[in-house]
Amino acid sequence: ANHNGGHLAFGPDGYLYIGTGDGGGGGDPVRAGQRTDTLLGKILRIDVDSRTAGKPYGIPRGNPFANRPGLPEIYHYGLRNPWRFSFDRARGDLWIGDVGQDAIEEISFARRGQAGRNFGWNAFEGRSRFGGTIGGPRDHTPPVAQYSHSDGCSVTGGYVSRGTGVRGLDGRYVFADFCSGNFWTVRAGPRPGGLRRETNRLGVRLSNVTSFGEGNDGTIYVIGNGALYRFARG
Repeated sequence: ANHNGGHLAFGPDGYLYIGTGDGGGGGDPVRAGQRTDTLLGKILRIDVDSRTAGKPYGIPRGNPFANRPGLPEIYHYGLRNPWRFSFDRARGDLWIGDVGQDAIEEISFARRGQAGRNFGWNAFEGRSRFGGTIGGPRDHTPPVAQYSHSDGCSVTGGYVSRGTGVRGLDGRYVFADFCSGNFWTVRAGPRPGGLRRETNRLGVRLSNVTSFGEGNDGTIYVIGNGALYRFARG
């Protein structure tokens, strides 16, 4: 009944990426995140400029299940509720804010061109065991950053700041929490990490942070307090 869709975006490869939640139910009782016979709990990738096997869209050849058992639209799996994902405009890497269950909010990451990442849900919540079992490949990809529910309740994924002139943010992925209004950043690049809390330094605390946006010039925007804000230079 919930966790159905989170975001749509064209990637640097020109394909359309679609984030879907696990469909709801506490703890993902149908294990949608780990199953490859359902489109739920996934990042999907399709080609809107072609047609494959009677579908109204094409299946890119690099999709991991295009030629083996599993739904061919699936690109990554093991997600609970990917509430906003984005691509690093400089590197093309994929960043995903995945909403947790009862304890942990997480940021998942895949380098450009990586396919078939299993981000762990519902066997893992963040880096902690949750109770399910890993489906498909035994290995899973843990988050590059996480925070507990003492700092919020629902992550809202953002963008990597590139050339924006915002002091201290360039080259870092910016995200926030819907409930607490806290902001964090993570170092971008081939080895992301270095979670840093930014709430006090930015001098703002928003409520109901629902989404981020990125302008053509790289300016980062955020929706909170029922209004649209812009990250300003300085």
